[in-house]
Amino acid sequence: MTSYAQSEARTRTAEGWVVFAGIMLFIVGTSNIIFGLTAIFDDEVLTKVGGQLIYWDYTTWGWIHTIGGILMLAAAFGLFAGRTWAVTVAVIFAALNAVAQISWITVYPIWSLIVISLDVIVIYQLTARWNPEP
Repeated sequence: MTSYAQSEARTRTAEGWVVFAGIMLFIVGTSNIIFGLTAIFDDEVLTKVGGQLIYWDYTTWGWIHTIGGILMLAAAFGLFAGRTWAVTVAVIFAALNAVAQISWITVYPIWSLIVISLDVIVIYQLTARWNPEP
């Protein structure tokens, strides 16, 4: 395989990973919108911690997740369009979303772990395969 063909193959692979990360970011962003709207419309949650009931009001977090999800969708569409700014924005939002999901882990542990896993996949794919154009 010639040097040009190897370079071309690497470029196609990198584009494939960026598309994959964009799809994952789209899924996480959509999930955040759904999760945020759920928190807005059903904002009162009781949890039992150490034998005590704790009342949580998730309205603010619901709005944060809804707006963050919309911005993640914009970054996903930016990745699909090949915009270089979208890579940085996507990594930042995926990292922030992973940290934010920790606050939900007592209420929805399995959901939070799934979303954190998707965020880590997006971050890995965008940073490990990043080849800026010359």
